[in-house]
Amino acid sequence: MPPRDGVDATRVVLRSGPESTIGDCLRTTPSLADMSDEALQARADRGEVVDAEGMPVDLSAPATMNSSVYLYRDLPDEVPIPFDLPILHRDDDIVVVDKPHFLATMPRGRHVTQTALVRLRRELGTDLVAPAHRLDRLTAGVLLFTLRPEVRAAYQDLFATRRVDKEYRALASPADWSGTQTVRDRIEKTAGDLRARVVDGPVNAISDITEVERSVHGSVYRLVPHTGRTHQLRLHMASLGVPIVGDPLYPEVDADLAARPDHGDFSQPLRLVAYSLAFTDPISGEHRRFTSRRSVR
Repeated sequence: MPPRDGVDATRVVLRSGPESTIGDCLRTTPSLADMSDEALQARADRGEVVDAEGMPVDLSAPATMNSSVYLYRDLPDEVPIPFDLPILHRDDDIVVVDKPHFLATMPRGRHVTQTALVRLRRELGTDLVAPAHRLDRLTAGVLLFTLRPEVRAAYQDLFATRRVDKEYRALASPADWSGTQTVRDRIEKTAGDLRARVVDGPVNAISDITEVERSVHGSVYRLVPHTGRTHQLRLHMASLGVPIVGDPLYPEVDADLAARPDHGDFSQPLRLVAYSLAFTDPISGEHRRFTSRRSVR
């Protein structure tokens, strides 16, 4: 099913029990909990519940374990993110934006229209926009999207194979050390846990962290990740005793700070910015570097 107003159809993997129907599986899917039986049936009657081949399905038909069904969900009520999404660069293949804090990269959970992907699709008038990588919702900075399906894999592979030089900036308390600190550890994040954890085992997370500027307002740090684990930079800064200003998770969970954006309070962002991306373009072969105009102060 094609995107509708910039939003992709929802994919549901059927987890069927004995003698379950497709309708039974959809009605017990957590992500569809807010959809009534009548609304689900109405979608099916309009041919808007389809299988992986795009063919309408009968809700009373037997469900096949692990098969996929697609349908459009009602859009959730969302708190508007009151910040612009400036375009830093656009050509035939890519568009690069300077993502603000609090805006998710792409739809997930209760964040759907208030995401960079949906905003760009609507602004540019094309559903072919796709992210080449992601930034955390609370992190601002340089974010790259592709504009043509035939080049998407090439740009996504740049990030997957770590052929992109990334540099971040963060604001934190002054350090009691000098020079560059290289943090090497193993980070894992499990479903249901808000925070990533350092655990025993082979190293899978490496970051270079350097204090580059100090003032009465705090210190600016240059962060260079050599791996891409979830919350890696936030966790590594906290482990050095200089947690990033505005971090609701590290070193400890601050539930009040974490909940403020959901109530329209955007006054205390995480002071972390994806400052630059540099790479050899997989299509043209030219060297590219894009830099954020956002400050961590």
